[in-house]
Formats: sequence, structure tokens, C-alpha cells
Amino acid sequence: MGRLEGKVALISGAARGMGNAEARRFAAEGAKVVVADIVDDEGAQLVNEIGDAAHFVHLDVTQEDQWQAAVEAAVSTFGKLDVLVNNAGTVIPSMMRDLSLENYRTVTEVNQTGVFLGMKSAVPAMEAAGGGSIINISSIDGMIGMDLVFAYVASKWAVRGMTKTAALELAPLGIRVNSIHPGFVHTKLGNPNPTEDSKAALDRYSARRVPLGRTGQPEDIANLALFLASDESAFSTGSEFVADGGFLAGESLPRGDD
Repeated sequence: MGRLEGKVALISGAARGMGNAEARRFAAEGAKVVVADIVDDEGAQLVNEIGDAAHFVHLDVTQEDQWQAAVEAAVSTFGKLDVLVNNAGTVIPSMMRDLSLENYRTVTEVNQTGVFLGMKSAVPAMEAAGGGSIINISSIDGMIGMDLVFAYVASKWAVRGMTKTAALELAPLGIRVNSIHPGFVHTKLGNPNPTEDSKAALDRYSARRVPLGRTGQPEDIANLALFLASDESAFSTGSEFVADGGFLAGESLPRGDD
């Protein structure tokens, strides 16, 4: 029997990258999965590949009514909601002094407000199901500063704090809330126009600066999300789970040629 047998999960930003890997991993472990994204064609294709265990909904995470509709779709299609993965995110690289208010708001609306709306919308259905697990995808940038991504860092620190506060509020309902903090991972978010050269450049950086010597893969994060979605993590809430190959452990000596 799969580790998520009998559970129903809703994953935002599920058409690509880490969300895509999470949806595939969850379904492989027995879950029914609601694939939610603004990228309709790719989301529908993923559902087609997974099969009857998946259902697609269009979801702009900044819109409360679309969140409510996504939760309703999970309940009407699969009978309940046990797991929410707030995976959708965006980044607009910029130094703080050059960052426009419009771009700051764009990033925080998706990465911060979207997480708030997802949690808020999921609570009634999870309470009706007798509890659940909310997994908020933050970042190592929610634990340290990072140059050139001011708005992204601000939003990911907010996710970290919201996770802890929601965990306190929702614990009496049997709803656990945890955050995942990925390091450098090969995704379209981190590399919007990937080429073999750009991927190789990131791999070279990781080989020098990441203690485990490699860039993360979406499946690395999906495996951690699987643990938090499952009953194996039943005593974990309000916690931060880092998957960064050791990057935050401290300063390591450069590897290879600089």
C-alpha cells in the first residue's frame, strides 16, 4: 500500500518543476491529486499522464474565489481534502533600490498572499476530513538574505513566519503546517530560459559551494513533501525542513576551479 493511500492532495503551481514532481510522487504513493496552475495546457497534460488519480483546476493563487473553487473541486471530485502544498511561486530579480512597487507587489502577492489564501481556503475542508497537512514551499532565502532577489526573500521569510503561526492556530483541529526550504534546484522558476550552458553553470556553482556537490532536482523536494504529507510526520508541525545539500550548514571550502 502506498504511503498516501486514501489521501487527497491539492498542489498549487503543479504543472511544472517541483509541483509537477510532487504531483507525480503523490499519485505514485496512492494519493488522489488536484493539479492546480495557471498554465492550463501543461497542467492538463500532467493529469493526462497521471490518469484517473488526478484532476486539473485553473488556479491563480492571488484570487480567493479561485482558491475556494479549487478546494471545492477536490471535495466534489475525490470526496475530501487531506493535503495542501502551497508550491506556486514567482521571482523578479532586482536590487532593492531598483525594485518597483509594482514588481514588489507582484512577487509578494503570489508568494505570500497566495500562501495565506491557500491555507485559509483549505481549513474548512480539512477540518471536515478530521485533520490534514499543509506544506508551504519557502526557500533557503526564507532563512538568509540573498542578493538581487529582494522581494522574493521578503516573501519567503513571510512564509516561514506564517507557517509557524498557522501551525499554532490549526493544531487543535488536527491540521499540521510545515515549511520546506529548498536550496538550488533545477526548475524553470530558478532558470526561466534554461539552456545546457545555464544548467551547466549552476551545476558548476553547486559543485563548488554545496557540500553535497550537486544541484537539487525537483524529485528531492517531492520526496520531502511526501514525508510531510504522510502520517509518518504526524508529530511534526510548525517546523522548517531544509533540502539544500548542506548549503546553510556553514561556509565550505570552494571545490574545483573558481
